[in-house]
Amino acid sequence: MIKRLNTRTCILFFSLCCLNSLFAQKEIPVFHLTTSPLIPVNHPIALDSTDVNKKPFETHRLLQNQIDFAVVRQSKNYLDAGLDSIFHLEKRTVQPSNRDKALQLLSFQLDADRYCKAKLNILSTDFLEVYVNGKKEKSKETSEDSLSKAKALVVALTLEPGRCEIIIKRLSKAEGESQLKASIEPEKADSLAQISLSTDPKRRINIYDMIEGTRLADGSISPSGHYYLITTYTVFSGGKRVYNKELRKTDTHQTLYRFPENIHPQWVSGKDQLVYAQSISTDKDLLLLDIPSFTETVLANHIQFNSFRLLPNMQGVLLSVNEEIPGDKGDLRRLLSPSERSGSFLKRSSLFFYSFQDKSYQAITFGRTKVNLNDIRHDSRKALVMTSRETITERPFTEESLLEIDLQTLQVDTLLTDSFLQEAGYSPDGKEILLIAGAEAFNGIGEKLAEGQISNWYDYQAYIYRIQSKTITPITKDFNPKIESAEWSAYDNHIYFRTEDKDCLHVYQYNVKSGKFTLLNLPEDIISSFNLAEKQPLMLFRGENFDHAYRLYTYHLKTQKSVLLADVYKDQLDELVLSPMSDWSFTSSQNNEIEGRYYLPPNFDPQQKYPMIVYYYGGTSPTSRTFESSYPWQVYAALGYVVYVIEPSGATGYGQEFAARHVNAWGKQTADEIIEGTKQFCREHSFVDSTKVGCMGASYGGFMTQYIQTQTDFFAAAISHAGISSIASYWGEGYWGYSYSGAASAHSYPWNNAELYIKQSPLFHADKIKTPLLLLHGTADTNVPIGESIQMYNALKIAGKEVEFVQVQGENHGVSDYKKRIEWNKTMYAWFAKWLKDQPEWWDALYPEK
Repeated sequence: MIKRLNTRTCILFFSLCCLNSLFAQKEIPVFHLTTSPLIPVNHPIALDSTDVNKKPFETHRLLQNQIDFAVVRQSKNYLDAGLDSIFHLEKRTVQPSNRDKALQLLSFQLDADRYCKAKLNILSTDFLEVYVNGKKEKSKETSEDSLSKAKALVVALTLEPGRCEIIIKRLSKAEGESQLKASIEPEKADSLAQISLSTDPKRRINIYDMIEGTRLADGSISPSGHYYLITTYTVFSGGKRVYNKELRKTDTHQTLYRFPENIHPQWVSGKDQLVYAQSISTDKDLLLLDIPSFTETVLANHIQFNSFRLLPNMQGVLLSVNEEIPGDKGDLRRLLSPSERSGSFLKRSSLFFYSFQDKSYQAITFGRTKVNLNDIRHDSRKALVMTSRETITERPFTEESLLEIDLQTLQVDTLLTDSFLQEAGYSPDGKEILLIAGAEAFNGIGEKLAEGQISNWYDYQAYIYRIQSKTITPITKDFNPKIESAEWSAYDNHIYFRTEDKDCLHVYQYNVKSGKFTLLNLPEDIISSFNLAEKQPLMLFRGENFDHAYRLYTYHLKTQKSVLLADVYKDQLDELVLSPMSDWSFTSSQNNEIEGRYYLPPNFDPQQKYPMIVYYYGGTSPTSRTFESSYPWQVYAALGYVVYVIEPSGATGYGQEFAARHVNAWGKQTADEIIEGTKQFCREHSFVDSTKVGCMGASYGGFMTQYIQTQTDFFAAAISHAGISSIASYWGEGYWGYSYSGAASAHSYPWNNAELYIKQSPLFHADKIKTPLLLLHGTADTNVPIGESIQMYNALKIAGKEVEFVQVQGENHGVSDYKKRIEWNKTMYAWFAKWLKDQPEWWDALYPEK
């Protein structure tokens, strides 16, 4: 198990005259403290002479009174020690008979450059409690007559790289002088460790900043633009998560209404009203909240559904109800389809209509076919529905049909059938349909590829379908960004696309008449979501950048001005020292421009040599320049590394031809670019120690990590999380192995392209690996089964290679559990510290030899 801080405490008593002689020369004295005001405390009213444990009340028990640590964390009061490093502390001067005592918090910070052990030595005339990173240390209670002696407290610390907070709670008395002396004493074995002391509240970022604190989850704007919904959540130390949902005014940000955590309100089309479901046993009620009267109306009682969408005319609601085809029961089960393993094959959904007028509940669709509601026309007359049918013998293994249903007559018109269709939505006038689909859709009319290439079907494109003429026009064929989502504005009739634009997520406006795309000048590089007001030229969006967490804004489509609505992470961010980021690109030997970026450690000195970590994409999406990430580059930079993020061939968002390089490659060209780019970066940046460069990746990036080590011995250490070692076994065993391979290995199977499945699989070249490799994998991974790491570990062990394998119990493809995520991250930090900094102590402490 990995713990944030391990401590043991022992208390000794010395006389005050020994204060100066007790500390060895190697100790680091504490000369500065941040102090809180004195907080008077009362002796409790003695109703009895003893407590429930038959113990009398003693003065030192006043320390058990709690004080919010924010009192000292936010304090601007500082206290300096004398040249003898002794602090002369404030004492209580007002002395009512029962209030001659006071509590005070004292604090300072430690910064260690590596994992190490040390002692915190404290001498004081007062009763004390010591807290390390918020955790109380055990202290021996003393009787009041011992106050004539100084108390010595020795706390054994296990420090990790970065900031450690020390808070001392003291019980001040009115009589006598209060003194305190403190120092840090590194252990002999850690004599190389650099430990500094500070009262500066600014500190380097750490993994807890990535997990704990308050974050913005979501937001949406009302049709009039006068109100907005905001959802935030707070993760506390230990992992407890609490959500907060509020309705606010757009102009004043005033909170008007708070919703329970299990309520998920939606805006009513054209009106400042909210509708939401409320569970009643197995049934649900549908409720309407009017604004600003805040009157609640019941629209429907005791109906069953999994999701809903109101008709724009408010005459009723379309309900989606999930069903499941009965499977085999008992200990033996027959598998009907490869997709049954993931649970999707037997699951179905049907549509129902509930009328608010006559309270009737009627089936719209019937059968065993999967049905997905896409949109309802503005006049509530028709709806777009997609059905899905498995076609297991032909990639992409499903066929999608787009149906238009007349909601009055239930007449159905099949508009389109295509395997690469993703979603559809009406234009504001209902005469056209916006389609999102792969470039191979509609016989490839949207493709723009080099000769011989096969499209990367994850590089989604946009098309417009004209209902009357039944014609389709590709509108993003010459537009490089990948389409992530879209909204066709009822206010200005423009289409707004959220796109994967290289390593950013940008929003573009598409003028339907001119066919022109315009990038919106938004203040963030990563826009995770947006929505439009129906009656105002106003957009609400959620965005972040490389140096801060998600914020909520409005953007005026005419004035092109953004207004910040909420920055819920600001207070925590203000405590942090972050790393700068710079773009860096190079031209590969194949004459391709390969983009990337890098982060420098805080307090960067260009005259020094730094170890470096290289990261690259997983799946096929580029590594976006986010702040919040499972692999937080700011944290790695804070640990003293240069971090180089490269965007090699195969990533979406750089154009169809660039993305198509991912298909049937499995490391070809991509690995060469990563190796070439890393070496070129080292040559152009003298501050990088080219003998101490590590690399890491997850999923497809984990595969890439393994494959790269079969091609070069340049890297000093490597980490593969949930990586693929054999393309064939992943193809056959991963829940989505065959379907993902339909894109990554298009038309190639183990029986018709054995060379690809063997030659490009790292497992078959394990004997070539010379780099120390850490394999990480969740034991419950259904995407890339843990066997991919098991077989590579076995191979490298048998081949006598330097390899470690850490299994994360119970986790799937990613690591989400609070405690396990922290331990998993520290495992990676310790591995790189061992091989890139020649500091094995952290790794040895986490995983000692048995």
